[in-house]
Amino acid sequence: MSIITVRRLGVVTAGAAAAIAVTAASASAHHCFVPMYSLDGPASPNWFVVSAEEGAGFEGYTAACDGARDAGYAALRDAGLPVGLKVFEKMTIGDPKHTGRMNPNGANGRGLEYFGAGSPLPEEMVATYVAGADAYDC
Repeated sequence: MSIITVRRLGVVTAGAAAAIAVTAASASAHHCFVPMYSLDGPASPNWFVVSAEEGAGFEGYTAACDGARDAGYAALRDAGLPVGLKVFEKMTIGDPKHTGRMNPNGANGRGLEYFGAGSPLPEEMVATYVAGADAYDC
């Protein structure tokens, strides 16, 4: 392997690590999200989207095959749960100065939700996705 190839590999690796760090910091700095019931919605540069599959991946789970992934999403639809979450990247909606304010309905399963208000949707979404995917025989 030439020195140029090694340098390129190092630059690509460093760039990927930086992108992951920036994305993770951006998502964790905000504590509100909107549940998504379809992953086919319009894209927006202001929102960071986490699908159920990606959420399960954060927990170390990967569906065994495409059929299992599809079964996980089918289980979410059958349960009436979101298939993803949209997190606003610029600020926390309703609390742009980070004073801790929250909508009193921030954990009712409809509309704008807050991680800090105890919304169960993220955990329910991931657990249901994993259970549905695991139940599928690849």
